[in-house]
Amino acid sequence: MKKIILCICSCISLLAVVACGNSGGEKNDVSIINNPNSATGYDSTISMPRIVFDQNQHDFGRLSPNEQVAYSFHFRNDGNANLVITSCETSCGCTIADYPRGVIAPGGDGYISVTFKSPSGRSGQQVKEVTVNTNAQPATTRLRILAQVM
Repeated sequence: MKKIILCICSCISLLAVVACGNSGGEKNDVSIINNPNSATGYDSTISMPRIVFDQNQHDFGRLSPNEQVAYSFHFRNDGNANLVITSCETSCGCTIADYPRGVIAPGGDGYISVTFKSPSGRSGQQVKEVTVNTNAQPATTRLRILAQVM
């Protein structure tokens, strides 16, 4: 029984020393992690892609019910590594997004084509989103389309 109590006391003492990080009154060293994608923004010294759109929103204006329209959002890779678009997710079945498959080299560009079919049973302001998922930082970009269905 004494061995078990001694073992438990030893474990508690060891945990206290490890948890404190030192055994005496010495000063702790604090390591700062350098995150290249912190709140300070994009770090050009790190090899990373960077997707930049000319604009993130397009307004189709007034549309009739069941009218189909399309718009292409132009983007470029302003980073210093290959950009890959992994998917484009739409907020509604009335919106379809087509995007380039494969690698977009640094300095390269492309288009994300968005097709919208205005609903027949709804009128008024329509706001739809396309979420572009990439290997860039930030990993997602939202594109928005607007339309006024009469």
